[in-house]
Amino acid sequence: MSLFDNTPPSEPEDRGGKRPLAERMRPDRLEDYIGQEHILGPGKPLRRQIERDELTSIILWGPPGVGKTTLAKLIAGVTRCEFIPFSAVLSGIKEIKAVMADAERLRRMGKRTILFIDEIHRFNKAQQDAFLPYVERGDIILIGATTENPSFEVIAALLSRSRVYALRGLTVPETVMLLTRALPVLQLEASPDLLEQIAIYANGDARQAYNTLEAAASASAEGVLTETAVQDAMQRKVLLYDKGGEEHFNLISALHKSVRSSEVDAALYWLTRMIEAGEDRLYIARRLIRMAIEDIGLADPRALEQSIAAMQAVHFLGIPEGDLALGQAAIYLCVAPKSDASYRAMNLVREDVDRTIAEPVPMHLRNAPTSAMKQWGYGQGYQHAHKFADAVTEMECLPPSLAGRQYYFPTGRGVEKRIAERLAELRQRKSGPPPDETPDA
Repeated sequence: MSLFDNTPPSEPEDRGGKRPLAERMRPDRLEDYIGQEHILGPGKPLRRQIERDELTSIILWGPPGVGKTTLAKLIAGVTRCEFIPFSAVLSGIKEIKAVMADAERLRRMGKRTILFIDEIHRFNKAQQDAFLPYVERGDIILIGATTENPSFEVIAALLSRSRVYALRGLTVPETVMLLTRALPVLQLEASPDLLEQIAIYANGDARQAYNTLEAAASASAEGVLTETAVQDAMQRKVLLYDKGGEEHFNLISALHKSVRSSEVDAALYWLTRMIEAGEDRLYIARRLIRMAIEDIGLADPRALEQSIAAMQAVHFLGIPEGDLALGQAAIYLCVAPKSDASYRAMNLVREDVDRTIAEPVPMHLRNAPTSAMKQWGYGQGYQHAHKFADAVTEMECLPPSLAGRQYYFPTGRGVEKRIAERLAELRQRKSGPPPDETPDA
């Protein structure tokens, strides 16, 4: 008995049924596929392969619910290939060989086969090796789907014969578009704000969004999606929050000003408001890094380290574990000594750059890699710091018109207090008698 299902696909009107909404909403045409414009937009690589019918084995790598299975089915339809879904969780080498035998027979009949392997990273090395001869002979076009980095989870021989396409999590507008399409199927009306809340909660996962909408629809009376139903489906309070609108900027402003004011409790409150509303965690991490640079600076250089570490933890752990790293970083930034001296210094420099001519680099600061450049005076008068006591020279490194200008004025707080003392010493020595040209002991 053939492993291929020759039953014609269901007609669109038969898509209602009792199947999950995510399954019912799979598009029938490539034009209706939402997302992944970076590989499927006009002129993009995968789109060209499909349109020219030049498809080779590919690996679709991306987070759950971004459309890997849907895309594989659409590719099979457009290229008129037999489509076999194959689960790496449920199948072994015996099943692989049985499917390959059918695929080889179809190839001899002039028919192509797309073998779609979901969660290909779950196959061990021996199982992945079993596909190689069939891929090389062209018996099958392999489409593997994985949520794991294929560089680590797919054997090199198979990876070298495939092209990897990285799929991205869906954006909030893309998810809202999918949910809007689903409303007629559920015979449901819904406000854009509630759909956006579901999209934010789904965090780029279309399947999660569909499941939440379906659960909320079943709890909504008279075909109108209610805030209570959405809240129950998400099992949390609905916080209407436009990630691109005024409230988004109001909340991040409140968080930033609370950190700047060393108000730990307020900072944690505004941070949690943003997290619970579904804000992009990496956006919050970027803003914490900015706070470390702009409001703490060298008063506590470790503030930047803590913020970068929080960003990496968020990226590595995801939700919800990574949220704790954001909270920890916010607390650290609040209690750290504050200084905007480097921020103000950069602004002063920018003013001088804008109001003065762009003077050429002084000759003594230029490199002289050729003998001709040395003859022209490049590098003449340069004082190598390591040849002087304490590595301090009297050499001016600013353009002549700005000689002696000072931009950085450290505060007396935290580490900057020590920096201020050292800087005062350096500036005093610059203005004093010429230093001895003797190397440090």
